[in-house]
Amino acid sequence: MEHCVGPLGVGALVVKPLRHVVHVADLDEAESAALGPLLRRTAAAVTEVIRPEQVYVCLWSHMGRKPGHIHFVVQPITKADMARFDAAGPDLQVAMFRAGEFPGETEVEAICTRLRPLLAAQSQ
Repeated sequence: MEHCVGPLGVGALVVKPLRHVVHVADLDEAESAALGPLLRRTAAAVTEVIRPEQVYVCLWSHMGRKPGHIHFVVQPITKADMARFDAAGPDLQVAMFRAGEFPGETEVEAICTRLRPLLAAQSQ
């Protein structure tokens, strides 16, 4: 898990398998069994820290229009995000990418500092 380096806002996290996997169907039993609970815990931590309107969980994998490596984006969405871009769902994500505004390193580190203990406690 890591903070998303794209323009999807502060607190958007990427959850991905350690092993190179191109398709969800390629996950082994242990990976697929761990994935659901990990996504739930990640969304819960993001919800507790950011208090968003919704948390999107999206599977992305394409690089250059070809499947590259699966990763799940766990993205907190606030009412302010929706109002600012006058959009929700995939339209909101497209608008955020078009705006191309990346969160600052200081903001990202501050959120990650708050998320780390929650995620560590949940994994025990």
